[in-house]
Amino acid sequence: MKLAPKHLRRYKDVALLFLKHGRGNPLIESAGFKEVATEPEDKLATKQEKAEESETLNGQAKPEDGKEAAKTDEASLADDLERLGPAFVKIGQLLSTRGDLLPPSYLEALSRLQDDVEPVPVEEIEKVLQEDLGVRLSKAFDTFERKPLAAASLGQVHLATLRGGRPVAIKVQRPGIRQQIADDLDSLESIAEFLDAHTDFGRKYETLRIVAQFRVSILRELDYHTEAANLMELRENLKGFDRLVIPAVVPDYSSARVLTMDYIPGTKITSLSGAVRTDLDGDALASQLFQAYLKQILVDGFFHADPHPGNLLLTHDRKIAILDLGMTGRVNQRMRDQLVHLLAGISEGNGVQAAEAAMGIAEMKDEEVDRGSFINAVEEIVGMAKSRSLGQIDMGTVVLQVTRACAECGLRIPPEMSMIGKALMNLDRVGKSLSPHFDPQGAIREHLGEVSRARVKETLTSANLMGLLTETKQFLGQLPLRANRIMDLLADNKLKVRVDSIDEKALIVGLQKVANRITMGLILAALIVGSSMLARVDTSFRIWGYPGLAMIFFFMAAAGAVMLMGQILWKDR
Repeated sequence: MKLAPKHLRRYKDVALLFLKHGRGNPLIESAGFKEVATEPEDKLATKQEKAEESETLNGQAKPEDGKEAAKTDEASLADDLERLGPAFVKIGQLLSTRGDLLPPSYLEALSRLQDDVEPVPVEEIEKVLQEDLGVRLSKAFDTFERKPLAAASLGQVHLATLRGGRPVAIKVQRPGIRQQIADDLDSLESIAEFLDAHTDFGRKYETLRIVAQFRVSILRELDYHTEAANLMELRENLKGFDRLVIPAVVPDYSSARVLTMDYIPGTKITSLSGAVRTDLDGDALASQLFQAYLKQILVDGFFHADPHPGNLLLTHDRKIAILDLGMTGRVNQRMRDQLVHLLAGISEGNGVQAAEAAMGIAEMKDEEVDRGSFINAVEEIVGMAKSRSLGQIDMGTVVLQVTRACAECGLRIPPEMSMIGKALMNLDRVGKSLSPHFDPQGAIREHLGEVSRARVKETLTSANLMGLLTETKQFLGQLPLRANRIMDLLADNKLKVRVDSIDEKALIVGLQKVANRITMGLILAALIVGSSMLARVDTSFRIWGYPGLAMIFFFMAAAGAVMLMGQILWKDR
């Protein structure tokens, strides 16, 4: 582990985090910190008092004991991550998508992480806007609200009006946040190296690989060009859904640190009043939302990975607006095929089908996987979900439990799989907020047929058909020539089949060596037995007071044994 002096504060913060949340916590103890995390109460209290005197996590005062005690370990962990700053908040949010790493209670607590912070002074925001847009605000906008609509750890949003009266929301990145995020990720990378080298948890879950994935995800979220492209792609993919709205991007007013898009006012799905729900066609909205996300995941291969209630608004015209595409996922063709089988197996209660699909998605690690145990674990998960009532079924939770079973059996699950499970879990919550009697499994069963037809239609495009026809033409054109070659070889008795198997020559040499060693061992044993019998014959020829002939045979046996041992130790592979 390479220690960088500038990261010592972060090392200390993470160590305090382990100390605080490690006692009796199987999640931390599994990481190999059990002895450290379970120190006696008096020693731990002394350490915490010293840390409190110098500096608490991120330099902020600790909450009162009563309030802290009232919180669960999961909620307390989420609070501490918030205090550690934006990088740890984002990592907590990303961890909430990793059902293969954390139990459901932690996923639920971390999914509610909020990164609301004090806003940046508007003068700094104006400076970023003028630098990136290359024009003064008074010339670019008719109006610009100095008070931010929202302030988060990576950026904040201001309302404005373009020339011509078009209302827009401007997302501006916080100055210096990229360097802060990069420094925190460097310190976490050093800690991950230590975990991989010294703990079973690190070797099993490959924490350095996880941090590398976090780095890619967070740095992608810091590039607003990527988010703008995501918005435009999703808007194009979902243009056939009349109840869904995605804000349009204003490219001329966007950059790597500035994202300008249409302002869509609305209300959080979970904040709807009873009167609004009465006047709302919640079943139709929830059904179309599920259909849209199944299309994103299974047909388009590009999906919005963070559909929590804060990113889904009910607009004034009773549509659902999808916001904030900083966190997205992409699914390749092979995974999409297996996901159809996985979701169908879960919705129908077929655990064997779900397990086979999960193994088709996962990657094998070095160790052998107990296929029977894994199938039994998935059957139990799916069977328990099937036995519940409709109001208790959570499709996203079932998918996350399956991914966790994969990790425990030594299967490496792609991060997109956990993101899909988390997205479905959020959709379950949103669907029940729109309609209390909404059935996620029924919605998936209803729309899987349509999605399958869409996938077949996708494969029957002119480009795919042209490729298929070209391959068929090449095959048919070369078939007669290849058939003639095979028939000629058969007629001349020259057809050979090469099979890659064991090396017969090496095997024969090895067998000869074994036979020679056995023969040599028998001869040496005979010499030792013979010398022992000759030692009883009294002769005048003696060596060291023993019969000479017996000693000669004994020396020969000893020399042969030494030579045989030398060959075994230094020459044998």
